[in-house]
This record gives sequence, structure tokens and C-alpha cells, in this order.
Amino acid sequence: MDAVPRSFIIVNGIGDSVVAFRGALVRELVARGHRVIVSTPTPIERAAQDVEAEVRALGAECVFSPLDRAGVNPLRERATRAHFGALFNNIKPDGVFAANPKAVFHAIPAARAAGVARRVAMITGLGYAFTANTLRARILRVLATKLYRGAMRDATTVLFQNQADRREFERRGLISAAVIDAEVGVAGRSNNQPTHGPAIKMVAGSGVDLLHFPQVPPPPVPVFLMVARLLGDKGVREFVAAARIVREKRSDCRFRLVGWIDANPSAIAVAELDAWVREGVIEYAGRLDDVRDELARCSVFVLPSYREGTPKSTLEALATGRAIVTTDAPGCRETVERGINGTLVAPRDANALAEACLKFATDARLREKMGAASRALAESRFDVRAVNATIAEALGA
Repeated sequence: MDAVPRSFIIVNGIGDSVVAFRGALVRELVARGHRVIVSTPTPIERAAQDVEAEVRALGAECVFSPLDRAGVNPLRERATRAHFGALFNNIKPDGVFAANPKAVFHAIPAARAAGVARRVAMITGLGYAFTANTLRARILRVLATKLYRGAMRDATTVLFQNQADRREFERRGLISAAVIDAEVGVAGRSNNQPTHGPAIKMVAGSGVDLLHFPQVPPPPVPVFLMVARLLGDKGVREFVAAARIVREKRSDCRFRLVGWIDANPSAIAVAELDAWVREGVIEYAGRLDDVRDELARCSVFVLPSYREGTPKSTLEALATGRAIVTTDAPGCRETVERGINGTLVAPRDANALAEACLKFATDARLREKMGAASRALAESRFDVRAVNATIAEALGA
């Protein structure tokens, strides 16, 4: 335990899943004897009191923020920045950790303005603004780039989940290549870090709790599972199209979808989802706070996303011991050793996705072999304890 207890604020961008994504980090910091305050938006799908109870059960305090993950109302954004400024000035934490874009945009500059010594930003993926090419996406990309520039200037450490995102930030002049993979020093900066930029570290996504997600033998029947927010850029439509192709040849194959419709420009319409279910091409399980039973019942995990940070849903499937079918896209490709624990296909290619699924549908031994390799990969590369150790070091915990 640290001899000098400190206080840290963890700023999250999604209220419904704050404990799922940051619970292990909270437990680690609390176990070290620190005061931890979790700042999260008011949940949408869940009762606020339930989320608060979960946070308090970890030994932390919970503060709800007005952060709107998808909104662009200038008055709401200004109020959000002011909220974080008041929070940090009131608590005077030793460090602030922010994950998700809007949390980084607002919390990191507010933390610097409040004199917080350690300001750690985690880049969890670039999302719709950087994957779509609509007019709205292009406008959001310009705005996001401007906001990221300010946050990168104000951070002491930036954590990237994949090299493609790091290179994109470097290409846009948001970070300097000179400080990549720098070691964090005593004062929160690397020994070779220039004063104008943050230390840059790579982490294996948000990690996965290997005890909470134990390895489970796959069922003998071909069941394909996708767990994601129901967005177009998560590849939901490609998943459905591939299911349609596969089931025309193998009617015994089942395709299950878990997730919720998010407030996002690329969100799947409720009518579209209902039509797929009526057609019988997929089975929809809705939103689940605990996906372990679904993972245990599937034999292959599928995520046809266009771009990710490092998808936590896939890490949980790795830990459970499932073969993976995902895309050769930033954040997704990092979860597969091609031919060892899964298959990579091109983004937006439903035919290639269907072909990969058919290969697994006809070979139960391959599913078992690659599933075992997935568990080994989770243990060697994605253990949440290693990720949280990096975050704790950056925070000075």
C-alpha cells in the first residue's frame, strides 16, 4: 500500500458501463489506500442509484456529470467544462484519469486549469468522426481534432490502445513522435520528454479481468455471437448480412446479437432491428450488464467493426476461450494472431465475413483449438492488472 494516500478522479464517458470498464482500476487504486472519485454521466439504460451503488461497493465515491457523449450543443458543452472545473477545484485531486473522447476533451483541460499535477488521457478509439465520410462526420472530425489538440497539450500522459490511433495523432500534429513510449518519471513526465508535450504510452486496451471471465469449453454447435453498441460502424449490418448468407447454407447456425441502440449518428434504427428479428436471421438478446452466459453459450465471437481502440467485448471473448472473427482494422487486428486464434476479414465485406464464419461452422475442432489460443493470448497480452499498473504509474499512485 502506498505510504502517502492520494486522491484521484476517474472521468468516464458512458454512465451505463462505468463499472464494467473501470471497476478493476477503481479496486486497484482503493486497495493502494487512495481516495477515488468516479465521475460519470447519468446512465441512460440503467437506474442512477444502481450505478452509484456499484461504484460505492468498490470503495469509491460517485459523482454524476452533465457530459453528453454525442451532443454538440455549445451551452451544454460549456456547462460540462465548468462542472469539471468546479469538481477539480473543490476536491483538488492529485491526478485525473479520463477515457472516452468527450471525457478527454473536457476533463483534461479543466484539470490543468485547476492545477491538477497528473492528467492522464486514454484514447479509446476514434469512432464515427474518423470512420465515416458524411458531411456531418467531416465537420465532427474537424471539431474533434481541435479538441484533441487542446487536450493533448494539457495532458501529462496519453495512453493509446493501438498504434494506428497513435500514428493518426502524430500525423495530425497532436503529439510528437519524439516522446513515443517514453517512461514516466517521478514528476509525471519522462526523463526525455519535452515540456511542451505529454508522455506517450501504449496499453492493451482496457484489459480484461481473467478471474471474472474464466475459460469455458465451447458448445459443440455453431453459435456466432456479436456484442456491441448497435451502430453501423460496429459492423452490425455486415453481421446480419453474413448471417443471412451462412444460414442459407447451414440452417443449424445461430447468430446472436447483444447490445443497445446508442445515441450516435450511425445508430441502427429500431425498425431495422425488429425486421431482422422477424426475419429470423438473428436472435437479439438486448442489452446485458453481464455477458458471461452469452459468451459461454457461443462457439465463435464476431466483431466486424470498422475501427476500435481495443474492443473490450473481444477481450472478454478471448478470456472465455472463443475463436475470433473480426476485421483487419485498427484496434480489431490487435486481438487476433492470424491463423492461431481467429480470422481477420476486410471491414465492410459481408461476403468475406460469411466465408470466415462458414469455415468455423464446419470445423468444431478448429473452434476448440483457436479458442484455447485466445485464452492464452488474453493471459499473455491483455491482463487488466498490467493495464491498470500502467495507469496507476502515470497517475503517481
